[in-house]
Amino acid sequence: MSGSKGDLTHFDTAGRARMVDVSGKDDTVRVAVARGEIHMLPETMARIQEGRIKKGDVLAVADVAAVMGAKHTPDLIPMCHPLMLSGVGVEFDEKEAHAADGRAVLGVQVSVKCAGPTGVEMEALTAVSAALLTVYDMCKAMDRGMTLTRIELVEKSGGKSGHYKRNSGA
Repeated sequence: MSGSKGDLTHFDTAGRARMVDVSGKDDTVRVAVARGEIHMLPETMARIQEGRIKKGDVLAVADVAAVMGAKHTPDLIPMCHPLMLSGVGVEFDEKEAHAADGRAVLGVQVSVKCAGPTGVEMEALTAVSAALLTVYDMCKAMDRGMTLTRIELVEKSGGKSGHYKRNSGA
């Protein structure tokens, strides 16, 4: 397939999945930011904040999980290229009883950066997912009803396709 904007480049002419050849692309600095949320009981959030989860410091472990998720994206997503990441930043946002249903919301935002021939959107999205899944794993004994939601790309820059920024209302 031609590779023009909108074409699905992960398929060959016979329609079989393939890893895109990026050897002809220029290395550029690429940054992607993704975010997501986990909704939980207010008591669960309080225990996270007070350090009273039996498995340990939830946010510290989730931070490491995000970094590991970004680094191991090509091991999980079949057509992703292994990349030499130059940075992964993780930020948490705790909103007590913020959701419409009175549940607490823990947000995570991850920024991933590299200089290379392909973008880091998948690494940022995988990092967010790994962080949220880690929170779930560490807190599930007290709150199996937690919900992961709104995992999304916020912004990306670098490369041929240029800059993308999600509308704040999206």
